[in-house]
Amino acid sequence: MPTAASPHQPLAERLRPKTLGEVIGQQQLLGVGMPLRIAFESGQPHSCILWGPPGTGKTTIARLMADAFGAQFISISAVLGGVKDIREAVELAQVALGQNKRTIVFVDEVHRFNKSQQDAFLPHVESGLFTFIGATTENPSFEVNSALLSRAAVYVLQSLSEDDLKQIVQRALDIQAVPPMDDAARDRLIAYADGDARRLLNTLEMLAVAATQQKQERIDDDWLLRVLGERMRRYDKGGEQFYDTISALHKSVRGSDPDASLYWFMRMLDGGADPRYMARRLVRMASEDIGLADPRALRLALDAAEVYERLGSPEGELALAECVVYLAIAPKSNAVYKAYNEAKAFIKKDGTRPVPMHLRNAPTKLMKELDYGKGYRYAHDEAGGFAAGESYLPEGMVEPGFYRPVERGLEIKIAEKMRALRALNEKSRHQP
Repeated sequence: MPTAASPHQPLAERLRPKTLGEVIGQQQLLGVGMPLRIAFESGQPHSCILWGPPGTGKTTIARLMADAFGAQFISISAVLGGVKDIREAVELAQVALGQNKRTIVFVDEVHRFNKSQQDAFLPHVESGLFTFIGATTENPSFEVNSALLSRAAVYVLQSLSEDDLKQIVQRALDIQAVPPMDDAARDRLIAYADGDARRLLNTLEMLAVAATQQKQERIDDDWLLRVLGERMRRYDKGGEQFYDTISALHKSVRGSDPDASLYWFMRMLDGGADPRYMARRLVRMASEDIGLADPRALRLALDAAEVYERLGSPEGELALAECVVYLAIAPKSNAVYKAYNEAKAFIKKDGTRPVPMHLRNAPTKLMKELDYGKGYRYAHDEAGGFAAGESYLPEGMVEPGFYRPVERGLEIKIAEKMRALRALNEKSRHQP
């Protein structure tokens, strides 16, 4: 790495790669003959989505791509930005185009933009005004609009390996950004970073400041533990303890024990779990274990996640704790979860059954002449808003009974309603 960077720059900037050869990790994309390397060497930038965990080099790769193509680099944060930033990026790209210069618009955490904000990029990507690069930690299949996704290649980045992180530590040592370090301290630091280069660099920078203040000439394991204290009490996010603890939380919520649920929830936070990950797990619990027994649970989980996004830590964690308690004491039902899995398994093994004629869409005269939609009964015109005796399954298919509500919470009422509707169906079908 170049050593001429100002010592007043953040360490992450001082060590930021200037060429592809300096990038640590991601060789499945950047190695010789690999997809992104080919894209760099082609001389033709293309829109893409960089999907991977935090601290894996998404921003660095985007900047290198702009450098490789001599393009103007415009960065937008989807957390802080909005339509105004998109409009300004378009104006800057138009000016650059007039100067025969390319533009790359990089959107960090693109999944935070809503549909209309993501759609705002489409006409400019299609016209070639700029090349769009989005970075996300979430699955783009669910978080990025299909229209935008169809116009961008998706590249999957991986967490950095221990060897990758060792190289970063060595580069920091090479430019004397931190004092010499014992192997035990280095290994603990790398375990704490958990594949996240940004976390590693930020921690190294904090150690450098502490070492200067305390006149510490060498970083050993004991000093590291004293300086970082609570920060070091982290477990490996990919390890057994992490998944055992989240399992204990989930089972405590399912078991309707609010105290145990809070205990394991706080153990997770104290152990360094990302509150956003916890929020996602709570949403899952609400839909899997509570379901329609209390539909408010899912809304509360989503609200808690939104509150955390607005407030951050530690204030936002209280909303998540409130959600944990509510989920624990809510009536439980996995009826929808079971119905979903049964329907999914049935569809996989069953053939593709034709849609009955009376259920088909008939937007044209020809389709109506072919009896599409013929005989369909509009439920709103029937007594009680229910077309008794009508069938909505493919012809010849036996009623599968996927959804079986439990006698708890709102599903008690749902079960009563289903029994009443079935009785109406039976009565209608047996009438002469």
